[in-house]
Amino acid sequence: MCANTRLILSAAAAALVFAAGCANYNYHFGSSVPEELRTITVPVFENGSGFPEIDAIVTQYVLREIQREGTFAISPPESASLKLLGKLRKTDLQPIVFDRNYSARASEYRYTLVAEITLVERGSGKLLLNAVPVKASTTFITRGDMLTGLQDAYPRVAKELARSIVDMVLANW
Repeated sequence: MCANTRLILSAAAAALVFAAGCANYNYHFGSSVPEELRTITVPVFENGSGFPEIDAIVTQYVLREIQREGTFAISPPESASLKLLGKLRKTDLQPIVFDRNYSARASEYRYTLVAEITLVERGSGKLLLNAVPVKASTTFITRGDMLTGLQDAYPRVAKELARSIVDMVLANW
């Protein structure tokens, strides 16, 4: 057998082994969420955090993340098969960098937001997730204005929390 024939046979064998490995992957590719449960509604999260407006921001980012991920379609409450309820439970502000000139004044904080999510199958009322805690955090610099720094951090922490929430919902299947 000549060298070219061996090379061609080796390449063909490698391609078959590769294709066999991919066949199993392609078989499982896609969502494991049942087709009849792929519509979801998300009411505005309850705000028990003590920080105003963060509830609406988190809800908006959760809706965006659901759309970005693509498994679920957002539906009105009366036609959705699933209902995702959320409550912002707790926030934590922790100073992590202090001003050199004023050692008691923090210039950077870590902002942590904890939510609880409940996922309900609307038709049966079955709880698929029940008050599961989800946490996200980010940092922000105050630049002398704590409120503005915190408001700048809201979208970042909301985006991270939304990703964790959607991951938690999908992990249910």
